Amino acid sequence: MRVVVDKNSCQDHGQCVFAAPGVFRLDDQGHLEHLTDADEAVREEVEDAADVCPMQAIRIED
Repeated sequence: MRVVVDKNSCQDHGQCVFAAPGVFRLDDQGHLEHLTDADEAVREEVEDAADVCPMQAIRIED
């Protein structure tokens, strides 16, 4: 599963970090980092992260 974050839309709110901490994290400067290829086992968490993103900047590509 490929995880895509639109960096132009993302404002580093970090809601995705709470929803899927194994895929998303904030670096030392508070900027979002994420895995681009995530295991199917965390699909539900990534879907939740996409749902809670206030900017709707996260999408999943199969």
